[in-house]
Amino acid sequence: MPETQSRFRAVIFDVDGVLVDSPHETAWREALAELMTGDWRDLQPETSWTDDAFTAAVYRQVLSGRPRMDGARAALEYFAVPDAERRAVDYAERKQARLLRLIDERRFRAYEDGVRFVAAVQAAGIAVAAASSSKNAGLFLRAVPAHDRPGETLLDRFDADLSGRPVAHGKPDPELFLTAADELGVTAQACVVVEDAISGIRAAKAGGMWALGVARFDDAADLEDAGADLVVTSLDEVDVDAFTAGRLARRGSV
Repeated sequence: MPETQSRFRAVIFDVDGVLVDSPHETAWREALAELMTGDWRDLQPETSWTDDAFTAAVYRQVLSGRPRMDGARAALEYFAVPDAERRAVDYAERKQARLLRLIDERRFRAYEDGVRFVAAVQAAGIAVAAASSSKNAGLFLRAVPAHDRPGETLLDRFDADLSGRPVAHGKPDPELFLTAADELGVTAQACVVVEDAISGIRAAKAGGMWALGVARFDDAADLEDAGADLVVTSLDEVDVDAFTAGRLARRGSV
């Protein structure tokens, strides 16, 4: 893909890991620990699961960016849990219950650089959409205030919200992002996807879109290998003037 184009017309944001530091990882980890030390304790010796084995890296590689059932199945397969297809239903339900408790406890925060970037690109006349695989993304976005718009939430800023939208194929298939582009009335080639997950970067590139990777966990190389056009550790690093001119670049770069 070329380094510049006439203008970006839309930015499609993932939510978890880009705009919100959500408790998804904690919920997945605690739900599986609860099952493996409870209802599934007789299975544990047959698996590779230990509490220490469920690391942040495992979450990012196996679960991050996937729809709930796909993620549950993938995690159980990763830890060699027998009958993963059937057990994924119980795991997904347990995770969702745990997540809702964590949300009630307000165990999440907004990434302020993400909130600022949404405001900056929207101020430049670029459409914005939220497109997360998670059905819970809206709960987080409604809880984050739009600082420059008193009384509004971050969710109110978006021109389209496809978070948790049912699609036939989840990430790394581009269907969700292509649907977002269609709802915004723009071509895929004029869209930038902002993602922190390998599956999301791959989905963006498969859809013919630009991919801006956010490496918050020392995983820049993984996002670059997945095909990201630019990787930053904070969205404050993005040169907004260059962005509005149709170029992905870091502040201070030539």
